Amino acid sequence: MASKKNHSSWAKEKAQFNAQLGGFDALDDVFAREDSRHAHLAEERDSAQRYKACESKNRYATLAEAQENLAWCQKQGKRGLQIYECPYCGGWHLTSHPWEDAR
Repeated sequence: MASKKNHSSWAKEKAQFNAQLGGFDALDDVFAREDSRHAHLAEERDSAQRYKACESKNRYATLAEAQENLAWCQKQGKRGLQIYECPYCGGWHLTSHPWEDAR
């Protein structure tokens, strides 16, 4: 049969453990740093996606302008381009990526 430690013994061990970690404030700091790291990584991913989907491409103010440029590209022999509305700038871009909802 296993012995059960009394409450004061358990509290003493818990206090020693917390002292080794620097207390709960240290754990809170670890979690805060991890949250900050995750937020920073998400910001970097969004920035990279924005550059890839929007900033590195020509922006067309209207769908008609994008369609006109698409027709010009097709005349030049470029095939497989599609038009999409940009979620970042609200303009229109051409892509060679096969979008499901491409126009």
